[in-house]
Amino acid sequence: MRLNEVSFSDAQPIDGYGAGFFRIGGQVHQGAVLTSAAGTSAWGGYADDAPLLALAGEIDVLFIGTGAEIAHIPAGLRKALEGAGLGVEVMNSPAACRTYNVLLSEGRRIAMAALAV
Repeated sequence: MRLNEVSFSDAQPIDGYGAGFFRIGGQVHQGAVLTSAAGTSAWGGYADDAPLLALAGEIDVLFIGTGAEIAHIPAGLRKALEGAGLGVEVMNSPAACRTYNVLLSEGRRIAMAALAV
């Protein structure tokens, strides 16, 4: 088997997650997070759309993790994000973490906003 080292450019990969936290780039973040090449910060959930909208023009796709189970995001939030030109993919947070890491390793312009599991 051949192993290749994965490079994550400027952004930090998601190392893990658990009950109420995410570990990103070796640091533990409690609660919901927003992570991109610009860094990682706390996210206030669906009502906190300003930092998501600020990513317009910087990323192509925003993954939204809905916690342990997949759920719909508020229609107004989806409309605002798509209206700003952001691609939006909604999935449960574990799937969002995995997908984020894969596309990050490919050098894609992505971000993830996720509720903790």
